[in-house]
Parts: sequence; structure tokens; C-alpha cells
Amino acid sequence: MMKTYLNKPFTFPAPAKLNLFLHVVGQRNDGYHELETLFQFLDYSDTIEITVTTSSSIILLTPIDGVNNEDNLIIKAARLLQEKAFPKTDSKTSLLGAKISIKKILPMGGGLGGGSSNAATILVALNSLWQCGLSTKQLAELGLTLGADVPVFIHGFAAFAQGVGEKLIPVQPEECWYLVSKPQCSISTASVFTSPDLPRATAKLPPNDVNNDYRNVDLLTDCRLNNGKYHNDCQTMVIKHYDKVANLLAWLIEYAPSRMTGTGACIFSRFSNKQEAYDLQVKLPKGINSFIAKGLNKSSLLPVIEDLAK
Repeated sequence: MMKTYLNKPFTFPAPAKLNLFLHVVGQRNDGYHELETLFQFLDYSDTIEITVTTSSSIILLTPIDGVNNEDNLIIKAARLLQEKAFPKTDSKTSLLGAKISIKKILPMGGGLGGGSSNAATILVALNSLWQCGLSTKQLAELGLTLGADVPVFIHGFAAFAQGVGEKLIPVQPEECWYLVSKPQCSISTASVFTSPDLPRATAKLPPNDVNNDYRNVDLLTDCRLNNGKYHNDCQTMVIKHYDKVANLLAWLIEYAPSRMTGTGACIFSRFSNKQEAYDLQVKLPKGINSFIAKGLNKSSLLPVIEDLAK
């Protein structure tokens, strides 16, 4: 069975996510922040190609500019799974490796979860290709050690998240069309969460809201307000310190409901159809990178993994 996966390239998507809202509801003693956020995927992805080898080496054939291979979450995720699946104390287990390449289109420092999505795709894909047999829950626990956003990409469903982002409740928000725009700046997640200007005391949503599937909730009704019922606390800090984000958001909000995703710098604008998104995209100020994508409540990675198992 394993031989069918050896020395043959397999391709997997690593999709972007949006935080439709993101509330910081507290800070733990270990420094991590307690969040309440709503994740939805986009049909816009990095593409990862994996070839299983009988060598123990994990080789990234396409290094990412500015990121040391040893610090790349792709390498870290593969080695983490390798250690879990092929313990050195088990002499009966043959150690497998992989050659990995990535076509990266998700911007770094954009708040779209690109690095976390890459790590999740590696864990999920190699779990199948190496036939490790780990459950989704076990993979999510591994992923959490790499980043708070990794579990939602592993589970692959739109979710209301609590804790540091790992406690997930499936939801079904409307699958709208989005114009995602990024000014010429990148924002470090660490810089946002260590800033004294980050709000850290947003009231937790009441239980009825937590159990809402958000299918009929207009999450961007009060997008002009930083302190509306649904908002992004990170946006409050970012627009204070990053003029390019503040200016782009002010411009976009005149045309469509718009909000920053995650810790930025990307801003998503919501539309009911693709043409409306395109009509605004062609008006964007010069120097703004952008793409149009549809919201998805099921990650594009899941059907690929399901087909692999057939």
C-alpha cells in the first residue's frame, strides 16, 4: 500500500482564512491572549507539492525569501509529525521523509494565516501519505504547538473559536464574495499582541451568540465602528500605528462593508457577487495588491485528502 505513495508527487492546497471578527477577551498568565473569533476559509490558496521518500530527510525545494528553512513552519510541521509517527524507540517502523515545494501566493504579514495553513496542510497531507493513522484531534494537538491558527486549518470547517483559537464550534456563515486588499506593508503578529495599544478586555459574547451558526447574522453591519458588537480588536491597534492600513480601510469602507482580518495588514470587503468585487478592484488606489475570492465553510484541502484515501 505504501509503495503507491512513494516517489510520486502529490499536490495539496493551503487555503487562506478570514477572521470575520476577532475579539481579545483577556490575557493569560503565560502571555497568550484569550480570543473569540470567527474563521472562514477562502478559495484562494498556496499550493504545496509533496513527494514521499524512503530517506529520513525533509527537504524544502523552494525556500521562502527571508525565512530560514529551520524556522519555516513547513519544515517544523513535517519533522514534528515524523517524530510522532516514527518514534526512534520503535525499530519495526521504517522512517520516511519528503521532498516539498510550495507555490506561495498568500502574502506574508497579511493576516490570512498563510504560515499556519502551510503547516496544517503538511500535517494533514503527510499523515495520509505516510499512513501515520493519527486522528484529526491528534493532528490538531500537534498543530497547536506550532501556532494558534493551525488547528482550524486541520479541522477544515468554518468555526467560532475560543481559547487561543483552538476551541472550535462549527458554524455556517454566508459564503460571500470578498475583495481582499493589502497595502504595501507587512505586520508581525507578535508586534500586535505585545502592543500596549491592543484592547484586551472585550466582553465575551453571550451563550446564545456563541451557539449561533452566524448564517443570518450581518457581521459587518457596524464595520465603521471599532467598538461595534462584532469587530476586530487588532484593527484598533493597527490603524493607530500603520497609516497605510488606516488609509486603505477608510477608502474601502466608503464603497463596501470592510474590515481587517487577523492581525493585518489585509482588509476584506464583502460583496454578494463576484462582479461587484471586480468593479471595486479596478478602482483601487495604485500600489495596492488585491485578489477576489469566495468564502468557503469547508476547506479546499478536505476533498483532496478524501480523494487521496479512495
